[in-house]
Amino acid sequence: MLNVVTKDEAVEIVKSNSLTDLKTEKVNIDNALFRILAEDIVSVEDIPSFDRSTVDGFAVKAADTFGAGNAIPAQLEIVGEILMGEKAGFTLENGQCAKISTGGMLPKGADAAVMVEHTDCDNSLCLVYKAVSPNENVTKKGDDISVGETALKKGTKITSAEIGVLSALGIYEVPVFKKPVIAVISTGDEITDGTPEDGQIRDVNTNLLSSAITEYGCEVYKYGAVRDNKDEIKNALVTCLEKADAVIVSGGSSAGARDMTVDIIDELGTAYFHGIAMKPGKPTIFGTVLNKPVFGLPGHPLAAYFVFRLVVAEYIRKMLSLPADKPISHGVLKENIPSNHGREEYICIKQTDNGETVPVHTKSGIISVLGEADGFIKITRNTEGLPKGTTVEIFEL
Repeated sequence: MLNVVTKDEAVEIVKSNSLTDLKTEKVNIDNALFRILAEDIVSVEDIPSFDRSTVDGFAVKAADTFGAGNAIPAQLEIVGEILMGEKAGFTLENGQCAKISTGGMLPKGADAAVMVEHTDCDNSLCLVYKAVSPNENVTKKGDDISVGETALKKGTKITSAEIGVLSALGIYEVPVFKKPVIAVISTGDEITDGTPEDGQIRDVNTNLLSSAITEYGCEVYKYGAVRDNKDEIKNALVTCLEKADAVIVSGGSSAGARDMTVDIIDELGTAYFHGIAMKPGKPTIFGTVLNKPVFGLPGHPLAAYFVFRLVVAEYIRKMLSLPADKPISHGVLKENIPSNHGREEYICIKQTDNGETVPVHTKSGIISVLGEADGFIKITRNTEGLPKGTTVEIFEL
């Protein structure tokens, strides 16, 4: 009999056994892409560090332009020019203006900028045909990031956007978590790395799970495929535990006579559950060996992927302080979706051109659905499904 827990119970058990003392390191910004921030990035300076114009035109005192129009322009004395990268070394007095470029530093006394398109000028006189209000066409000191502001949070996955923020702050040695190592073992006499013969299938799960692990900011140790032999599986697990912080074993998790993963975990450590009330993914195992998490995932690739996405990923989120899993959008069901399994069910969906949400119908274990779907939805336990017209939360695959 499987010792079945709910998905939420499974996640709590997994998270309670997550590493809490993950080591950190500093990497050069050139090597920081897709790493996970190990601490909050708090600004020690204002960005920008000075008031600057957002347009090409003239720095002005806004009050000097009030009432200006095509019939009666404001007349201002041009007292200087501020070039890009230069400090404005003078102060505007009433009735004065200065030529300025986009990004140029506003001189003291100026509080706005007039677009060049709204002016007419010669060497000493500028006619302003459109009034501006204080701070119009201006970025103020600290408008982007201010001193003491948390610019990036611990657990942020660094993308090109975060690289830009770090560069603006002058942070070129970036504090990140050292990548945890997760090992992957695929089990089954039918699994092959080569061209399948009759009765054989390719080892999908090693590459599928390894890629998912990498996407979540971890390193992978690929053990590869082993036969349905208790000693071989045990030896593979021991080897992986020496090299990795956690191990995923796919296949060998259901209640069949030849499925030995749970027995091996119990022999070497402790199995906390064998079965989750979810579909797909019921025959899932979790335990610890040598205080390291060991996950037993179903052999079917689609089920293995969903267990990784919904359970293993929560272990990684806790370990790396990643943000909580949230829906990416909402949709309205185009058709009824029946469900009466006593399990939390996850359905791949597609969004139609007119914005409706439809399930991607597939047989058990079919992997191609992952490439076809736009996301997935959840049906809670002990319901009879979702009727047409229901608004649903859509999660990213």
